[in-house]
Amino acid sequence: MYAQFFGSYLLSKNAVTPKQLTEAISHLADSHIKLGTLAMHKGYMTADEVNEVCFLQTREDKHFGKIAVERNYLFEDQLTELLNTQSPDYLLLGQNLVDMGALTNNQLEELLVGYQEENELKYGLSSQEIPDETMQLVNKFFEQTGKPIPKNILIYMNLLFNDLVRFIGFDFTPLTPVFAKSYDTNYCITQQITGFMSMLTAIDMEPEAAVSFASRYAKMDFNKFDEYVKASIEDFINLHNGLFSVNMSNNYSKEADLDPPTHSDDNTLILTDDAFIVPIIYPFGTIYFIVSSPADAESDSADTKEE
Repeated sequence: MYAQFFGSYLLSKNAVTPKQLTEAISHLADSHIKLGTLAMHKGYMTADEVNEVCFLQTREDKHFGKIAVERNYLFEDQLTELLNTQSPDYLLLGQNLVDMGALTNNQLEELLVGYQEENELKYGLSSQEIPDETMQLVNKFFEQTGKPIPKNILIYMNLLFNDLVRFIGFDFTPLTPVFAKSYDTNYCITQQITGFMSMLTAIDMEPEAAVSFASRYAKMDFNKFDEYVKASIEDFINLHNGLFSVNMSNNYSKEADLDPPTHSDDNTLILTDDAFIVPIIYPFGTIYFIVSSPADAESDSADTKEE
């Protein structure tokens, strides 16, 4: 999930536009990391050195690594290491933005350093190698709001981002959460979670976005906003909340129950003081995930050890 949060970081810094970011992230699956981007990320080469070697490649019929070694920008052992490195996906996102002309290598170099330092990421490792860091990223993501979030809610949102990757697609960017006491809906499905904590959850989107969202989830080509689309979105939120319930029961001995998901007939959702809305940009449109919980929501799972 590094690419999704790096995208949010770039937007917060006004480094790229939402349109540029959406285009770059939608091509991640078709892109391959370049040696120069890896070398810059590891600190073996500067952006200016990478630019120089790329320029020399237009004049010489040689691989990037060979020119870099000849220019003493890389040692042979560093080159071997880079060729065997598993790169984090946010690095590939940055490279795509450079290839598109949205960023320069010098800008990317500076942004990578800021992103890694701000999120306390370990250099050169992928999210598969440090799974705990995804939870850390979610925590840092919500710190932007300046308002403390209970650990149970952070666990819930971490699972949501993973479920979006798993069931809908990785080509999204979450925007900074917004706290609100009410929300004007488009097509909105709500579901109440009860038990060890009481929490209203909701997913909302325009009908056009709902058709694409449901098509991805159901792995079918829906072409109109109908009952099948509505049922698919209900099934997604019910599945996600069910997985959260099972996770809390298995790992923390916390029992939760789910009310049936329902379509909100009201044009406005009235929320609690601690409710927040997370806009999530996909190429097909923006979806909004709403979580409304009491101000005294239980947060002791922060000190609960996973069994």
